[in-house]
Amino acid sequence: ITGLSTLTMPPVDTRAAIRPYAFLLLTVIGIPSNLAVCFAFLRALRNDRRLLTADIILCHLTFSNLMLGCTRGIPQTLHTFGYKLKFTDLDCKLIILSFRSFRGLSISLTCLLSTYQAVVISPASSKLDTLKSQIPRFLTLTVTLLYVFYFVSGISTSIHGVANLVNNTMPPYTFNFEFYLVFIVLMTIMSGYILLLLYRHSKKVKSIRSSDRAQLGARAEVKASRAVVTLVTIYVVFFGIDCVMWLYSISVVWVEPLISDIRMYFTMLYSSVCPIVIIATNPKVQAKLRVYMPERRTHSLCEYEEYIQT
Repeated sequence: ITGLSTLTMPPVDTRAAIRPYAFLLLTVIGIPSNLAVCFAFLRALRNDRRLLTADIILCHLTFSNLMLGCTRGIPQTLHTFGYKLKFTDLDCKLIILSFRSFRGLSISLTCLLSTYQAVVISPASSKLDTLKSQIPRFLTLTVTLLYVFYFVSGISTSIHGVANLVNNTMPPYTFNFEFYLVFIVLMTIMSGYILLLLYRHSKKVKSIRSSDRAQLGARAEVKASRAVVTLVTIYVVFFGIDCVMWLYSISVVWVEPLISDIRMYFTMLYSSVCPIVIIATNPKVQAKLRVYMPERRTHSLCEYEEYIQT
C-alpha cells in the first residue's frame, strides 16, 4: 500500500533506562539493611551490656557502609532520575570528604575483621597467638585512629571540590590507591590463611571424635570464618573491577558515561551486599532481628555465645 508513511520508534537508550533503577536498588537494599544491622548490635549492647570484639568491628563497618549509602548513594540515585541537585561548594566538599573517609574505613575495617578472625582461629603455636589479647585491648584506639586518619587524609582532596566549574575544562585529578592496596593485600593473605586453617581443621575433625562442646565451638568457628572470607572475597572482586575501570579511564582521552556508571556502581555495591552477608551469617544479628523461630534462634545464639566465651 502506497501513500502511508512509516512510523519509526525513537531509539531507546538502554543504559539510561536501566541506570536509575540499578542505583535505586542499591539504595533501597543498602540503607535499610545497614540500619537493621546497626539496630541489631545496638539492641545487643543494650541487653548484654557489652559487645564482643568481632561485633564491634562489624558495627563500625556497618556504620561506614550506611554513611556511604547516605552521602553518595542517595545523591547518585536522585541524579540518575533527573533531579537537579543544587549543591554549594561547601556541600560538595563535605560529600567528597565523607565518601572518601567512609570508603577508606570500610576497606580498613574489613581488613581488621579478617585479621582478627585469622588470629582467633590460629593455633596456640602460631605467631599470631600473641595478638589474641592485644587486638581486643587496643581495639578502641585502633578504630579511633582509623577514623582520624581517613578524615584528615580526605581533607586535602575535598578542599578542591566545587559545585560548578568556572569553565568547560575538567581539571586534572588523581585517585590514590596506595593505602587501599595495602589493605587489599593484607586481607587477601589473612583470608587465605583462614581457608588453610579451616582445611586442616576439617581433616582433623574427620579423624578425631570430638566432644559435644568441641563440635559446638567448631561449628561457630567455621560459620564465622566463612562469613569473613565471603566478605573479603566480595570486596576484592568489586575493588578489582573498580581498579580495572579506573585504569581504563586514565588511559583514554574521553571516558564513556557507561564506564563511569559501572565504576560508581561497583564502588557502592559492597556497602549494599555487606549487610546482607552479615544478616545471613551472623547468629546474633539474626536473633536480635528475630529472623528465625524462637527455638532455632535461641539455639543459634547460644552456639555463638558459648564458642566466643570459650
